[in-house]
Amino acid sequence: MSKANGNVNVVSVRILPNDSANSPQGKLADAEVHFEAASGPLAGLRLIGFAIWERRDGGRNVTFPARVYSVNGERRSFALLRPTDGDASAQDTMRELILDAYTRVAAD
Repeated sequence: MSKANGNVNVVSVRILPNDSANSPQGKLADAEVHFEAASGPLAGLRLIGFAIWERRDGGRNVTFPARVYSVNGERRSFALLRPTDGDASAQDTMRELILDAYTRVAAD
């Protein structure tokens, strides 16, 4: 899947289906975002750590890369891909891009 900026591909999504019996229940796949030549200084890099999960209601969810840490023995996570202006809906485009790519791969 590519995200277009005019007619130039900026990012593509690679889906890595969950084929392992050792993976957590409900995990459908991992995903990577690859930055294409038109991505400027990010060109040639990839962002890993996305996962696609099946929800109990039959829908799908995407989790974003995060770092887990402990505070007073309590586990917390810190999202690594964050909106620049604090608007959480900015992540929706990336989530939809990943889900669209997964839908195409799952249909094959």
